[in-house]
Amino acid sequence: MLLRNALVYAPEPLGHQHLLLGGGRILWMGVELADLPSALSVETIDLEGRRLLPGLIDAHVHVTGGGGEAGFRTRVPPQVLSRFTRAGITTVVGLLGTDDVARGPQDLLATVYALREEGLSAFAFSGGYHVPPRTLTGSVRGDLVFIEALIGLGEVAISDHRSSQPTLDELLRLAADAHVAGLMTGKAGIVHLHLGDGPRGLELVRQALAQSELPPRVFQPTHVNRRKALFDEALALAAQGCTVDLTAFPVEQGEDAWSAADGLLRYLDSGAPAGHITISSDAGGCLPVFDGDGHVCRMGVGESGALLETLNELLHRGVPLERALPAFTSNPARLLRLAAKGRIAVDADADLLVLDAAGAAHHVIAGGIVHLRHGGIERRGMFEPAD
Repeated sequence: MLLRNALVYAPEPLGHQHLLLGGGRILWMGVELADLPSALSVETIDLEGRRLLPGLIDAHVHVTGGGGEAGFRTRVPPQVLSRFTRAGITTVVGLLGTDDVARGPQDLLATVYALREEGLSAFAFSGGYHVPPRTLTGSVRGDLVFIEALIGLGEVAISDHRSSQPTLDELLRLAADAHVAGLMTGKAGIVHLHLGDGPRGLELVRQALAQSELPPRVFQPTHVNRRKALFDEALALAAQGCTVDLTAFPVEQGEDAWSAADGLLRYLDSGAPAGHITISSDAGGCLPVFDGDGHVCRMGVGESGALLETLNELLHRGVPLERALPAFTSNPARLLRLAAKGRIAVDADADLLVLDAAGAAHHVIAGGIVHLRHGGIERRGMFEPAD
């Protein structure tokens, strides 16, 4: 496949280029296009100067569906392929949340494999909210070492009334297992930590860093923009070497929270390391609001489209694309040790997003295969209905 006349953000701006794709990779890119051998059967797409970005990486997705905090009827259905590709997402990391009983690691792994068969790059975290974590091999280390698709542990809940209230010793043992498994396999080996509204905030992570030899990169707290004071704690951890994750959930005016767009701007303006911030959607997860007795009084559902909406909000505020884009692409790829993801370069995976003038997904290419063409779905999941 030949992509002509692309305005490339890799995520750094590279100007107008042509790209040749093959075997799921970027084979060549350059400014001057030579004649290709007539024997090659090459599909040509003229992007007419549209912006070409790395496919977005969503590293916090309830691919099997989340929820369940207010009864079985509140369990969110699994996510289908086009929910991701319509939103420019070409790589997902699936996980379990509050319900790691009715939904388990077998279902999670099978759903990840199904997404792979449908053309998406998909991985998963072992475990879920609770300690001890649910595993397939009997241990976190075994899961990460022997199951290729499992790349870390998460989302382990802390500072939340739904958590199993893990102790420092329990967190250190889990983090050590994930870290050593990462060393053995070259995988991320991180602990992805769900942060609730509890007053302890990130205290447990600070203690873990102060009382162990584990490197800060092992701990990745998410939802850190859900309270403004928690966000300030996260800034301090990022300065120590942790990568912190913002969630692209809706924030009401006057709420004690930062939107993902606000959070990213505040993070970048703070002088914290630019490579230590990521944004994820919590797609498929419920977004419950609890009363004082712990009962759900209302809930929403995370949407994959929130990532592209957040990126466009940043662009509308005048943020340069090359400044905003790493949090959605190269930063998560670096943390997750997915070396061929999150960038546009020769030998990188051909996971690409083309934006139209309004910032919507115009073309989406995953693994060198077109999933979205001119804004219309070209590939659907097995059981997806047509529009």
